[in-house]
Parts: sequence; structure tokens; C-alpha cells
Amino acid sequence: MIELVTTISLWELIKHCSSWISNLKRAKEERKKESIEALKRVVIASRKTALYLKKREQTGTRDVGTEEELSMLWTELGLSLEVLNVNKLAEKCFIKGKHWENPDKTDIDYLKKSDVGLEKMMNHAISILKDYK
Repeated sequence: MIELVTTISLWELIKHCSSWISNLKRAKEERKKESIEALKRVVIASRKTALYLKKREQTGTRDVGTEEELSMLWTELGLSLEVLNVNKLAEKCFIKGKHWENPDKTDIDYLKKSDVGLEKMMNHAISILKDYK
């Protein structure tokens, strides 16, 4: 009887482990997809910001609504990347979000030292994306 219980318990343990490994693989794939989507959104946010800056330069007028959207976009990206442990890029997104919250009060020297140029951030995201392929 003890042998039967042990065999059944062992079988249950094996089934549980198999299920756990399957779930872990699925979770890794989901995390990979989330990471790829977040990195793609960094590229899109960079483009959107560049287009806004181009428009602002051409027209000479600021659009506070667009700046608010950019602030939220960059902040949301920072949060997404932080959860995915892409911390360096997440921090840069937070800095961008804070900058667009009130561009007039941003410390330009701090921005330069933070290395948050749009091209640099976009290239960083693209570089990480290539690692996922």
C-alpha cells in the first residue's frame, strides 16, 4: 500500500512539474512579447516626439496638449520597461516624461548628462530588439 501511494505521489509530482515547466515557458514567451512591444513603443514615441518638435519649429507654436500626451507616453513606457527589467532605458523614459511635463522648467544640462536624445533612445531600443530575434 505504501508503495502504491508513493508511486501515485511521484506521478502527481511529475505531472505537476511538467505543468509548471509548460507554464514557465509560456510566461517567458509572454514576457518576450511584452518586451518587444514596449521597445517598439519607444521607437514610436521617439518618432512622435521628433515630429512634434519639427512641427513646433516650423510653426513657432507650442501645443500644450501634445506635450501632456508626450509626458504620459514616455512615463507609461518607463513603467512598462521597468516592470520588464529594462531599467536603463526605463530611467531615460522617465526623464523624458518629466521633461515633457513642463519643458520650460527642465534643466537642460541635466537632460544632456542624462543622454536622452531621441535618436540615441530609439537606437538603444532597436539594438535591444535585435537581441530578441
